[in-house]
Amino acid sequence: MAKNVSVQATIAPDRLLTTRRSRAVVLLIAFAVGAVVCYLLAVPFLPALTWALVLAIMFHPLHRRILKDLRYPGLAAATTVVVAAFIVVVPITFVAERLVNEAARGAQIVADALRSGNWREALASYPRIAPVFLWMETQLDLAGLAGNAATLLTNYSALFVRGSVAQIINVVLTFYFLFYLLRDGREAQAMLKNFSPLAPEEMNRLFLCVSSTVYAVIFGTFAVAAVQGTLGGLIFWLLGLPSPLVWGMIMGLLAIMPVLGAFIVWVPAALSLALSGEWEKALVLVAWGAGVVATVDNLLYPILVGDRLKLHTVVAFIGMIGGIIVFGPAGVVIGPVIFTVMLLLLDIWREHNRESQ
Repeated sequence: MAKNVSVQATIAPDRLLTTRRSRAVVLLIAFAVGAVVCYLLAVPFLPALTWALVLAIMFHPLHRRILKDLRYPGLAAATTVVVAAFIVVVPITFVAERLVNEAARGAQIVADALRSGNWREALASYPRIAPVFLWMETQLDLAGLAGNAATLLTNYSALFVRGSVAQIINVVLTFYFLFYLLRDGREAQAMLKNFSPLAPEEMNRLFLCVSSTVYAVIFGTFAVAAVQGTLGGLIFWLLGLPSPLVWGMIMGLLAIMPVLGAFIVWVPAALSLALSGEWEKALVLVAWGAGVVATVDNLLYPILVGDRLKLHTVVAFIGMIGGIIVFGPAGVVIGPVIFTVMLLLLDIWREHNRESQ
């Protein structure tokens, strides 16, 4: 009898352990399925959430000042949202509209210049290059392509002025999410700390990592690129080159991408000026591009970023380009953030392994 009781006593813990393991497996499967479903539900809102997070980080210092004066979290968040909308939306809308109009005008100028045929006379003194351009004109119908581009951009300009429903919804959602990120940011961080397997200090490092990366991408990449694009467009305007706003914007966009740069625009422009006999303008453009536009990156980037973005140039390039391919425009921020967070998690895991030895 005592023997049977001891056997049952040993079987009971085994059954209990098996039951607990089964429940843990079921809970883990349910959590994995729920996480996938939540991800699928959140994907349509990912761009708006990303830009809302970016704006929340950028305008956080301003929000703290407003909160000190108003002392009502909801009213302070609403005030910050209005200020952010005025600072961000109005200039972007104005610049984008002007950019499309300038692009249409520039394409029309190029089409007219190609149809006039004056460029053939300029290339007559360069027998090695002239056949290449003549072949391109014959095979590709450059004048027709430029004319079609001008018509397309003109039509797109009208569409942009009216705006699309999807763009308006994204903008509204961005500032809607921004309001709650500003108002309930501390509560959200506390909730993440409670549910995270990481220690509170490690979560603070994670939050700092994300904010530093966003700050570095926005100020260190976008701000420097905007300065380079502005300087490039300014010299185009001073030299009387067509569509300075368009080419300035293109130079700024190229400056965002690692390895690429504004030289992809101003070097061919300088060659074009030299081929047309305007050597003085070509030399001025080269001097400005190499001496000012190219060096502003080395001057401003350390001041604005410092050591915030701890990513190699190649890794940053993969993060930005891969992020754009996977997530769209918001991937410019999401890609580098994912890389820096993964590197931080690996560093935390390595520290845990050292402590356990």
